[in-house]
Formats: sequence, C-alpha cells, structure tokens
Amino acid sequence: MQGGSKGIGYGLKYQARCIADVKADTETTTFITGTLSLKEENEVHLIKLSSSETELICEGLFSHPNEIWDLASCPFDPRIFSTVFSSGESYGAAIWKIPELYGQSNSPQLEELASLDQHTSKIKRILWWPSGSHDKVISIDEENLLLWSFDSSNKTTQVESRESVGMLHSLSGGAWDPHDRNALAATSDSSIQFWDLRTMKKTNTIEHAHVRDVDYSIKKQNILVSAEDETGICIWDMRMPNVPMRELPGHAHWTWAVRSNPEYDNLILSAGTDSAVNLWLAPISNSGDSTTESSADSPTRRIDPLLNSYSDYEDSVYGLTWSSRQPWIFASLSYDGRVVVESVKSFLPKKTYMVQLLSVRLQW
Repeated sequence: MQGGSKGIGYGLKYQARCIADVKADTETTTFITGTLSLKEENEVHLIKLSSSETELICEGLFSHPNEIWDLASCPFDPRIFSTVFSSGESYGAAIWKIPELYGQSNSPQLEELASLDQHTSKIKRILWWPSGSHDKVISIDEENLLLWSFDSSNKTTQVESRESVGMLHSLSGGAWDPHDRNALAATSDSSIQFWDLRTMKKTNTIEHAHVRDVDYSIKKQNILVSAEDETGICIWDMRMPNVPMRELPGHAHWTWAVRSNPEYDNLILSAGTDSAVNLWLAPISNSGDSTTESSADSPTRRIDPLLNSYSDYEDSVYGLTWSSRQPWIFASLSYDGRVVVESVKSFLPKKTYMVQLLSVRLQW
C-alpha cells in the first residue's frame, strides 16, 4: 500500500541524521534530535507532541559544538543523552545533560557530564541498555567495543573493559539486547556479531553483506531484525541463526534503519535512502507461543506484509524511532532536517489498540 504522509512536521535549521525517543519522559511524547552542519553551529532540539496530537512543540533548543552523527537518549533520566560528533577528521563522544528549562525554550548551554575519550579509531555509536536504569554504557568504534561504567551523580565514566574486533571487520553500530544486559549485537560491513559483555568475547556471527542496522524485539526474546543493502529486511531467531526466519523486500535503494515496535511485536518500521519509510506487518511466532487474538481480529491474515509506505519525503531518511509512551506513534527524520511524526492507529487491530490506549490513560 502506498500513501502520502498525513503526519505532523517540524523543521530543523540544518541537515540531520539522528532522532531518538525520550523514553524516560513518562508525561509527554518527546523526541530529541541534532543537526549535522559542517560550517554552522549545530543544534539539539527537544520537541514534544502536543496533548491534542496536532503539533510538535520545541521544548528546548541548545547549541552543540560539532556535527552530530549519532544521538541516544538515556532510558532512566529524560535530561541526559549522548552524542557522537565530528570536527574535521576527528571524532568524539560525550554524555550531556539538559539544563532546567523553567518554561523557556531558549536555554543555557548543555552540560557535558562526561567525555568518552578512550577511542583510538572512528566512533560510530553509543548504546544505553534499553530497559530502565543501568550504570553501564557501550561505545562502538570501527575497531573496538568499550564497556563503560557511568555515574551521573558524580559526572564520571570509567572504562571497565574493551575488546578489539580485529582488522578484518569494521564495526558500524549495534543494539543491546533488552532481555539480557550481557548480550550485544554489533554490525559490521559483512556480518552481525554477537558478544558476551561479561567476557567481551564473540559468541556467534551471522555472515551477511552490507548490514546497515539491527534492532531487537522488545516483546519476544531471541528475535532480531536487520536492515541490509542487498537482502532488504531479515528477521532472525537467534536460536537458529543459519538462515533468517523471514525476509521482507526492503527499499528501492539502501535500507538504512529498522525498528521493532516496543509494544506490537508484529510491527516493524524501516527507512531508506529512497526517501521513504515503510510500515511492515511481519507475524513472528516463537516455538511454544500461543496466539492471543482471534483470526477475525488479527491483521496477520493480510497477504502483503507492507502495510503502508510514507513516500513524500524529499531526501534520504536516516533517523527513525517509535514512541515508547504511545507505541502507535513514530518519528522519522530526513537528511534535509524534516521531522515527521505519524500515527499507525488505523493499521492496528482494534481490540489490541483499545487495550493499549486504556493502559496509557491509566498511567496518566
């Protein structure tokens, strides 16, 4: 199904590549994004969805000293986030804290809590454990994995362990398993590598060319989704990693980002350099799982896994995130600095959506 966007837009001043859900904000649906300008002073935007869900409001606008290549929000403190940035040929990474806003959108400078300055090659990604409070942070550069202990109160970080991945691989990113704080999936140009953080040793490898992104299923253990140039989107059961359990076509050009929904395990988002965001329905059944929905209420009877393609972007879409607070909402970011927030309510099973909506209202 093809369709134009009916989403809510927000424009950044400069080009941009990364956006994140502020998971720790339990009161409003909030996103954080940063720009990628070579010549101008870069900006971090804290934006929230209005209570009427009709506009995006800038809650805070902060200057950032360098081009932002990666940005991640702390899962247990809504004012803390990390960035990977570049200045010329040099790359760095830091953890920042947003100052108290006191109702003002233009606020004081960001506070740098810690610099992750032990890298010897190009930094690619900072990972927070996605399921609540945890005092560890992972940083990934092209040749190494570093596990840090982070003390936000004392504003300190310390490398606990590090491991080189070897000269045959060049790491590009990864995902931290939400079901196991000792498990990490790292992407390289030719494989997905699985690491045990207790020993900092590889436990398994999936050889696949041009892996761009990976994401774990939050609802189901052992399920991983990958985005790849040639294959498109692959869904893996880590207990049987020799072949993917399901494959989706991907995008007309590079499939750059993939995200599993935090609540509805069958829903997957992908974004690509073909200037599109695709919404997929890919039913996943682990061995021993039981189906809770009747076949009449379940959308799994659809033949075409592509529920919708949001295709009215004017540039490549690199940034993609679901809202953890309202999991029927996602935000995307195209390279020209355009943020779009969309709702997928119309694609959810009615019964499932009403149960989730009631749960959110009770949290309010």
